Amino acid sequence: MRVNRILLSSALVVVALVIQVSVLARLHLPGAVPDLMLLTVLGLALVYGHVGGALVGFGAGLLADLAPPADHAAGRYALVLCLIGYLAGLVKPETGRLRSATGPMVVVVAAAVGTTLLYAGVGALVGDTAARHVGLGSLLFTAALYDLLLAPFVVPGIMALARRAENDPLADSGSGAKATDISNGWLSGGTGLKIGSQRNGLRVKAARARMARAGRIKGVKRL
Repeated sequence: MRVNRILLSSALVVVALVIQVSVLARLHLPGAVPDLMLLTVLGLALVYGHVGGALVGFGAGLLADLAPPADHAAGRYALVLCLIGYLAGLVKPETGRLRSATGPMVVVVAAAVGTTLLYAGVGALVGDTAARHVGLGSLLFTAALYDLLLAPFVVPGIMALARRAENDPLADSGSGAKATDISNGWLSGGTGLKIGSQRNGLRVKAARARMARAGRIKGVKRL
């Protein structure tokens, strides 16, 4: 990952973790807790792609595993967010721009459900049965609902910040290469139009030459 990506991702993840632990975790809402860390990973993955999303997800999850008052095995949430970040990055559009909010909202719901299932599944493997006592169905519903309500206030802003960081002058030539390819496409399109107009002009000239030749032949025949 580039330096600007690492700095921005680290800052956003740390801020999200502080808000998650100090504010959201103390709301005592029924069921699940709004997952600001997940939304941060999703916003970055939709801009950085599957590789960047996996790396950001692993780092964010590991930080959440080690931050107090974590009561689960270290690496459990890192594994979950790494997989979710990778899968979310696969949805990234080739142009880097999302035309509607429907796609990101579907990604948020799927990620909330997938994170809850993966976290409960990994917990079952290590002997953590807390999800059974709370009720997996209520956890899935409340996780999807809370994250969906919080997503419009988080994901677009994170994506905008990530795109601005991509345009940083210190960035590597990845974005510049894309811009070059787009410029080449426009230039080739313009050249094609010019060639087409030249061909049309040549056809008109050829038609005029034929008409003039036919007129001369008719004049000779009349004589």
